[in-house]
Amino acid sequence: MRIRLAILASSSIAAFGFAATPAAAEEGMWTFDGFPTEQMMSEYGWAPDQAWLDRVQAGAVRLTGGCSASFVSPDGLILTNHHCIASCLFDNSSAESDYLDHGFVAARREDELRCPGQQAEVVTGITDVTARVQGAFANLEGEALVRARNAEIAAIESESCTDTATTRCQVVTLFGGGQYKLYTYRKYSDVRVAWAPEDRAATFGGDPDNFNFPRYSMDASFLRAYENGQPVSTPNHLRWDPRAPQDGEITFVVGNPGSTSRLWTESQRAFEREVRLPVTVATTSELRGRLIRAMEESPEHAREGLDTLNGLENSLKVYIGRTTALNDPGFTGPLAQAEADLRARSAGNAEVGDPWATVDAAVDAYRDLYMPYRFITPSSSLYSYAEALVYAAQERAKPNGERLPGFTDSALPLAEQRLLGEVPVYPWLEELTLAWSLSKAREYLGVDDADTRLLLGRESPEQLAERLVSGTRLADVEYRRQLWEGGMDAIEASDDPMIQYALRLNARDRELQQLVDASYAAPLATAGAKLADARFSAFGDSLYPDATFTLRISYGRVQGWEERGNMVPYRTVMGGTFERATGNAPFDVAPAFAEMQDRIDPAVTYDFVTTNDIIGGNSGSPVIDRNGSVIGAAFDGNIHSLGGNYGYDGTLNRTVAVSTEAVQEALETIYPAPALVAELNAGR
Repeated sequence: MRIRLAILASSSIAAFGFAATPAAAEEGMWTFDGFPTEQMMSEYGWAPDQAWLDRVQAGAVRLTGGCSASFVSPDGLILTNHHCIASCLFDNSSAESDYLDHGFVAARREDELRCPGQQAEVVTGITDVTARVQGAFANLEGEALVRARNAEIAAIESESCTDTATTRCQVVTLFGGGQYKLYTYRKYSDVRVAWAPEDRAATFGGDPDNFNFPRYSMDASFLRAYENGQPVSTPNHLRWDPRAPQDGEITFVVGNPGSTSRLWTESQRAFEREVRLPVTVATTSELRGRLIRAMEESPEHAREGLDTLNGLENSLKVYIGRTTALNDPGFTGPLAQAEADLRARSAGNAEVGDPWATVDAAVDAYRDLYMPYRFITPSSSLYSYAEALVYAAQERAKPNGERLPGFTDSALPLAEQRLLGEVPVYPWLEELTLAWSLSKAREYLGVDDADTRLLLGRESPEQLAERLVSGTRLADVEYRRQLWEGGMDAIEASDDPMIQYALRLNARDRELQQLVDASYAAPLATAGAKLADARFSAFGDSLYPDATFTLRISYGRVQGWEERGNMVPYRTVMGGTFERATGNAPFDVAPAFAEMQDRIDPAVTYDFVTTNDIIGGNSGSPVIDRNGSVIGAAFDGNIHSLGGNYGYDGTLNRTVAVSTEAVQEALETIYPAPALVAELNAGR
């Protein structure tokens, strides 16, 4: 089974810094073992020392749901964004108790709500394993290279984390294969919601305000990590400081940016512009339309589809932004020039050779494979369960070194936790997404295509989706547990139609993965190492790798920007919420805000912007001041930051954060949580 992620970008930008060249001021999502101390010192006259970096690293948290966070008390209290835990609120909700809509405040710790499938992780070590991994596939090509690389990675992870109950090991590819680093994590598999505002408070302004500023959003929530039924002890937490940010002050954003493509070549960007993005925008737009229509059918559908719709609309805005960026000559011109400059600097370097030609050939091969590779996996939570169960049963029967990534010994505990989480399933939503994905497969592959016939047989997308969803038992977590524990015997004996369907697609899915590995992934692994050599040879080690959902730190400052001749201020205040409100969604004030309007301090800094370099995955990252204290939580970027997937412009790109001063006001006045206030104050 494979997981396909997309994290976005867009906007017309005139000047950039690129990861292919030495980083410009404030550009960079730096690894903690490669922080540019001298560079920051020359720009700011100050930089954090190793002790400061170690303290901050110990308090930074990665949420396996795709967000970042931080410990902010001695008792495992975690600050993150509301949108990062919206699914947890949704999964714990019912029509009678809608925590997503109404918000949640735990009166006692015993009342905190467990988040199914969620895990909190803290980096405890970073080790360079480049020589070992690259040595394992030296002189190999194609699928043999990928198998050898994966086997060595699996061995390193297994050797390094013998206690999989409390630790997780992950070998991460950096610089496109130029480096491999082993990240070791202390993990907490029991994570619960302690406090969350109303959804309307966090999403005030809705999609129109998304990726924009000014903002008036309470996009903050608190989780708590537990172990053996008790809150974990976290003495290395970050200090909570509920103060207003100051214009121009130094800030750091510490988190796990998901994915960037700043090291891509011209041919990779061309494929994105010409193939992947057009399909993604068109199909996602249609799914959004189908979902909105279905949600209008009843209040139950409206509630049950809201979390999915919010995610779709956010993603679609990003996909459109990426499309805009890659079709803007003002944006792509400097990217092409940066590549041309690197190629010129590398000319005649026999050790580098011509990795660009290798990438070009790999991308050409991928063009022929992309559509079947994309559409062979239908979209549905229930189908994802079936696919995971089938693959897990097959892979667990193999030696660890021969398994696919995601099913090695180091990865299985998280896979099991996600598979066996108590998450509600809504049949109408499952049928809608499954029928949509099957109809798009037929549309893009063609009616007579062999993969279309494999996917559909003689049924229509709607007929097949209805039969599979109505007949499966996979919504029952106990049935999933039986299949997980029963292994291949249980899978093959199952008469569940979704399991049988996943078995039907399995061989072709594996075949396509092998073809992609041989003609695309393997050449990129060797070319990536050569491209990294070219960059290091040309520019030294003052470079940062593309984002990989691993811990990074960026530095910047609190600062507004100029837009069409006008200065955009660096902050908003809570009183501005009521001035911006129209009474109509999405600019309708949250009920608790309206009720407490006379008690809310209108001068409290609400949201603010900084020049920090971030991307999707940084949501929930603590915004930290020079003293190492938390003064905000990053939750978005401005519209210009959408181009950050490919480049960074410090004059326009901005991180958007909710201030700790506003969160403290909410804890004390709007959604009172005196126990949390006391806990935060005690940890200061």
